[in-house]
Amino acid sequence: MFGDQVISAKRTRAKRVTISDLARYLDLTKGTVSRALNDYPDISDSTRARVRKAAEKLGYRPLSHAQAIRTGRTKSIGLVLEVTEHDAHRPFVDKFLAGLSEAASKQDWTLTVATASTESDTLRLMQKLADEHKADGFILPRTRLSDPRVDYLRDHDIPFVLYGRTADPTGCAWFDIQSEDAMRDAVLMLGALGHKRIGFVPGSPGYTYAKLRLEGYKAGLETAGLSFDEALVAEPAVNAAAGEAAAHMLVSLDRPATAIVYSVDRAALGAYEAAKTRGLTIGQDLSLISYDGIPESAMIVPQLTTWSVDSRGAGERLAEMLIQVIDGSEPEACRALVPARLLDRGSHGPAPKHVLTPTKTTL
Repeated sequence: MFGDQVISAKRTRAKRVTISDLARYLDLTKGTVSRALNDYPDISDSTRARVRKAAEKLGYRPLSHAQAIRTGRTKSIGLVLEVTEHDAHRPFVDKFLAGLSEAASKQDWTLTVATASTESDTLRLMQKLADEHKADGFILPRTRLSDPRVDYLRDHDIPFVLYGRTADPTGCAWFDIQSEDAMRDAVLMLGALGHKRIGFVPGSPGYTYAKLRLEGYKAGLETAGLSFDEALVAEPAVNAAAGEAAAHMLVSLDRPATAIVYSVDRAALGAYEAAKTRGLTIGQDLSLISYDGIPESAMIVPQLTTWSVDSRGAGERLAEMLIQVIDGSEPEACRALVPARLLDRGSHGPAPKHVLTPTKTTL
């Protein structure tokens, strides 16, 4: 009879089922119920199973703060985003957070998100969240070759998973996209179309992705039998203005580029302005291939050929991996690399029959 009353209370939300309610329902002491729920070895398997079955039936859920005191965990994933980064407000963030949150929720975990304006602020917030037991571990997006976040978490034995890679992988779990392979394949695609002068626009210096994508570009040239020319590597660009300047430079060379591979889409968008200024047709006079798959890449004419990333899927995998590391899995056993997906569009085509004539343009 008492069980029916508890179930009714749960349905009407008038009463939260407590451990005392569960003990009365089972005619056991609160201590026995608590120890059974927390897998103490002095509790028999039959009693443990009986308690768990009743807890599920009655809808018992432990209080999060009580659980944190008992286990030292809050069952919360931490994420600190630096809002000053070039893509901090990109639409991918929504999908990424949705993937993190959904995967965490499936395992009865929560997601704690904070924003920082500087690198030092990021470290301060991570320390605060860890010290106040508001996060059991952290997801680290946009990794650097030398990353102070990794150093801090590793030194303090705080679990973490990288969305990316870093120079020193000791004690690091990670999930990453093989963007270096995407850059290599972009060069091979262009080489197969007859392009001999393929320019490259790097990403932000110091970030791991920038180094890997440059290496991928060089690997593509080698595989295609093309010589590497430093003059074809522009200054780093992560926005349209810098991307436009890079395109102007590359097509102004004595032996101009007929195709450009960009590390990030936002920079590649600037090449369209450069082409317009010079009277060039994208996909005919100048070919472009980029990386990221941002929505804007499908809103220009011709649409930008780019490599797309499943941001939601990445969030899901990262949450799952972090929980595994927090639960005791070796970080080195929690590593995964997956390919990007090509969005084959109209911004690239065969090499032009006539080499572009360099023109001087005032920027």
